[in-house]
Amino acid sequence: MRLIIFDIDGTLVAGASSEARFARFLWQQGALGLRQLAAFAWFTLRYLPRFGRHVMQKNKAYLSGHSERHIAALAQRFVADVLPEVLSPAVIERLRHHQQAGDRVVLLSGTPQFIADALAEALDVREAIGARCCTENGVFTAAPPRRHPYGPTKIDAAETLAAHAKLPLDEAVAFGDSINDAYLFRVVGEAIAVEPDRRLSREAAGAGWEIITGAAPPTA
Repeated sequence: MRLIIFDIDGTLVAGASSEARFARFLWQQGALGLRQLAAFAWFTLRYLPRFGRHVMQKNKAYLSGHSERHIAALAQRFVADVLPEVLSPAVIERLRHHQQAGDRVVLLSGTPQFIADALAEALDVREAIGARCCTENGVFTAAPPRRHPYGPTKIDAAETLAAHAKLPLDEAVAFGDSINDAYLFRVVGEAIAVEPDRRLSREAAGAGWEIITGAAPPTA
């Protein structure tokens, strides 16, 4: 048995990120109003000096004012109704192969935890780690996330997953699409770049990592 780590955005989910799609879904459901849009804009201005080019990945303020329960329910509907059309068949096939082989499959992503959890449940994956958004008394706030697995911090999250599964990280397999996944790729036993961006493609070629192309669904 090995630990198999799947990124979500750009890997399992082709094209636009699951979070961007979820924000659009919230808008369509009437769950994004002036309060959320203003909070999102203010977060960008306030935290740009702190987070720089990563400020948009850190910005979860569009959730502010909504209860965790309500957003979790909407996430379940979103994953059931929207995501199936944009999941990568090639990557899902690899995920199913590892499940059938008895490997410990997990999801690790910067997408919010409620999306990661709903997708894990839909794919019959036992565990997922996503961004832990800030809440107070069960209601989302406009503060930065308490946890955000992104870039080098994915290594910490992967170590937590490996310890929980009691499986060595240096024998794990990781799937990802971005140069930000290269940090994790360097500490696992096998790395697989899915539709990699230009920088990851170059690094994958140099390191001898497997590259999957043509993985996006036709409708993405």
